[in-house]
Amino acid sequence: MTKSAGAPLARYAAWKRKGDFIFMSGVIAVDASTGSVVAGYDDLPRGIADKLGRTGEISVDVFEGPIAAQSWVVFDRIRSLIEEAGGSMSDVFKLVQYFRDLRDYPVYSRVRKSFFPDDSPVSTVVEVSRMLPGCAVLVEVEATAYLPPQKQPSGS
Repeated sequence: MTKSAGAPLARYAAWKRKGDFIFMSGVIAVDASTGSVVAGYDDLPRGIADKLGRTGEISVDVFEGPIAAQSWVVFDRIRSLIEEAGGSMSDVFKLVQYFRDLRDYPVYSRVRKSFFPDDSPVSTVVEVSRMLPGCAVLVEVEATAYLPPQKQPSGS
Protein backbone atom coordinates (compact mmCIF):
# COMPACT_ATOMS: atom_id res chain seq x y z
CA MET A 1 0.00 0.00 0.00
CA THR A 2 0.79 3.71 -0.13
CA LYS A 3 2.50 3.83 -3.50
CA SER A 4 1.89 7.52 -4.18
CA ALA A 5 1.76 8.83 -0.63
CA GLY A 6 5.04 7.32 0.53
CA ALA A 7 5.62 4.59 3.07
CA PRO A 8 4.72 5.05 6.74
CA LEU A 9 7.55 6.16 9.02
CA ALA A 10 7.28 3.07 11.22
CA ARG A 11 5.69 -0.38 11.23
CA TYR A 12 2.02 0.43 10.76
CA ALA A 13 -0.49 0.50 7.93
CA ALA A 14 -1.14 3.89 6.35
CA TRP A 15 -4.77 2.83 5.79
CA LYS A 16 -7.06 -0.15 6.21
CA ARG A 17 -10.45 -1.00 4.82
CA LYS A 18 -12.97 -2.45 7.25
CA GLY A 19 -16.27 -3.13 5.53
CA ASP A 20 -17.37 0.05 3.78
CA PHE A 21 -14.97 2.26 5.77
CA ILE A 22 -11.40 3.38 5.12
CA PHE A 23 -9.43 4.28 8.25
CA MET A 24 -6.23 6.27 7.77
CA SER A 25 -3.41 6.54 10.25
CA GLY A 26 -2.37 10.01 11.27
CA VAL A 27 -0.72 11.84 8.37
CA ILE A 28 2.09 14.34 8.88
CA ALA A 29 4.07 16.44 6.41
CA VAL A 30 7.32 14.59 5.91
CA ASP A 31 9.19 14.51 2.61
CA ALA A 32 9.29 10.78 1.89
CA SER A 33 12.48 11.05 -0.18
CA THR A 34 14.52 12.80 2.54
CA GLY A 35 12.69 11.95 5.75
CA SER A 36 12.64 15.64 6.71
CA VAL A 37 9.63 17.55 7.97
CA VAL A 38 8.21 20.11 5.53
CA ALA A 39 9.41 23.48 6.81
CA GLY A 40 7.61 26.05 4.67
CA TYR A 41 6.50 27.30 1.29
CA ASP A 42 9.85 26.48 -0.37
CA ASP A 43 9.24 22.76 0.28
CA LEU A 44 6.09 22.70 -1.87
CA PRO A 45 5.76 21.86 -5.56
CA ARG A 46 6.05 24.84 -7.92
CA GLY A 47 2.96 27.04 -7.96
CA ILE A 48 1.30 25.62 -4.82
CA ALA A 49 2.75 28.17 -2.37
CA ASP A 50 1.27 31.11 -4.26
CA LYS A 51 -2.15 29.41 -4.33
CA LEU A 52 -1.91 28.96 -0.57
CA GLY A 53 -1.24 32.62 0.04
CA ARG A 54 2.53 33.15 0.00
CA THR A 55 2.98 36.92 0.07
CA GLY A 56 6.71 37.24 -0.50
CA GLU A 57 6.88 39.25 2.73
CA ILE A 58 9.13 37.48 5.21
CA SER A 59 7.22 39.03 8.13
CA VAL A 60 4.08 37.14 7.01
CA ASP A 61 5.47 34.05 5.28
CA VAL A 62 7.75 33.07 8.16
CA PHE A 63 4.68 32.61 10.37
CA GLU A 64 2.10 31.27 7.90
CA GLY A 65 4.43 29.28 5.63
CA PRO A 66 5.18 26.31 7.90
CA ILE A 67 1.55 25.53 8.81
CA ALA A 68 0.22 26.29 5.32
CA ALA A 69 2.83 24.04 3.71
CA GLN A 70 2.38 21.22 6.22
CA SER A 71 -1.41 21.42 5.90
CA TRP A 72 -1.23 21.18 2.11
CA VAL A 73 1.14 18.19 2.21
CA VAL A 74 -1.06 16.40 4.76
CA PHE A 75 -4.20 16.81 2.64
CA ASP A 76 -2.38 15.94 -0.57
CA ARG A 77 -1.25 12.70 1.13
CA ILE A 78 -4.77 11.99 2.38
CA ARG A 79 -6.00 12.50 -1.17
CA SER A 80 -3.38 10.05 -2.46
CA LEU A 81 -4.30 7.48 0.19
CA ILE A 82 -8.04 7.62 -0.43
CA GLU A 83 -7.47 7.42 -4.19
CA GLU A 84 -5.24 4.39 -3.62
CA ALA A 85 -8.14 2.81 -1.71
CA GLY A 86 -10.46 3.50 -4.67
CA GLY A 87 -12.19 6.64 -3.41
CA SER A 88 -11.98 10.41 -3.55
CA MET A 89 -11.86 13.30 -1.10
CA SER A 90 -15.66 13.51 -1.22
CA ASP A 91 -15.73 10.08 0.50
CA VAL A 92 -13.84 11.45 3.53
CA PHE A 93 -16.41 12.28 6.20
CA LYS A 94 -14.41 12.59 9.46
CA LEU A 95 -11.13 14.21 10.45
CA VAL A 96 -9.29 14.21 13.76
CA GLN A 97 -6.76 17.06 13.71
CA TYR A 98 -3.89 17.37 16.17
CA PHE A 99 -2.09 20.71 16.50
CA ARG A 100 0.99 21.73 18.43
CA ASP A 101 -0.49 25.22 18.65
CA LEU A 102 -4.17 26.00 18.04
CA ARG A 103 -3.20 29.47 16.79
CA ASP A 104 -2.24 27.65 13.55
CA TYR A 105 -5.86 26.59 13.00
CA PRO A 106 -7.02 29.57 10.86
CA VAL A 107 -4.31 29.03 8.22
CA TYR A 108 -4.87 25.25 8.32
CA SER A 109 -8.62 25.78 7.93
CA ARG A 110 -8.07 27.89 4.81
CA VAL A 111 -5.99 25.08 3.25
CA ARG A 112 -8.49 22.42 4.32
CA LYS A 113 -11.30 24.29 2.54
CA SER A 114 -9.38 24.01 -0.73
CA PHE A 115 -9.53 20.20 -0.43
CA PHE A 116 -13.17 20.11 0.73
CA PRO A 117 -14.78 23.03 -1.13
CA ASP A 118 -18.37 21.74 -1.04
CA ASP A 119 -18.95 19.60 2.03
CA SER A 120 -16.66 19.78 5.04
CA PRO A 121 -16.08 16.56 7.01
CA VAL A 122 -17.10 16.37 10.66
CA SER A 123 -14.05 17.08 12.73
CA THR A 124 -12.34 17.05 16.07
CA VAL A 125 -9.51 19.47 16.86
CA VAL A 126 -7.03 18.79 19.64
CA GLU A 127 -3.91 20.61 20.85
CA VAL A 128 -1.04 18.32 21.85
CA SER A 129 2.43 18.93 23.23
CA ARG A 130 4.37 16.96 20.62
CA MET A 131 4.07 14.56 17.69
CA LEU A 132 6.49 12.09 16.19
CA PRO A 133 9.07 12.40 14.77
CA GLY A 134 9.71 15.71 16.57
CA CYS A 135 8.86 19.30 17.38
CA ALA A 136 8.92 20.47 13.75
CA VAL A 137 5.61 18.66 13.10
CA LEU A 138 2.84 21.23 13.53
CA VAL A 139 -0.22 19.19 12.48
CA GLU A 140 -1.26 15.56 12.14
CA VAL A 141 -4.57 14.47 10.66
CA GLU A 142 -6.44 11.15 10.85
CA ALA A 143 -9.13 10.63 8.23
CA THR A 144 -12.05 8.22 7.90
CA ALA A 145 -13.93 7.64 4.66
CA TYR A 146 -17.09 5.80 3.69
CA LEU A 147 -16.51 3.82 0.52
CA PRO A 148 -19.26 1.32 -0.31
CA PRO A 149 -18.34 -1.55 -2.63
CA GLN A 150 -18.85 -1.01 -6.34
CA LYS A 151 -22.18 -2.21 -7.68
CA GLN A 152 -21.93 -5.49 -9.54
CA PRO A 153 -22.73 -5.27 -13.24
CA SER A 154 -26.10 -6.81 -14.08
CA GLY A 155 -25.88 -10.47 -15.02
CA SER A 156 -22.95 -11.17 -12.66
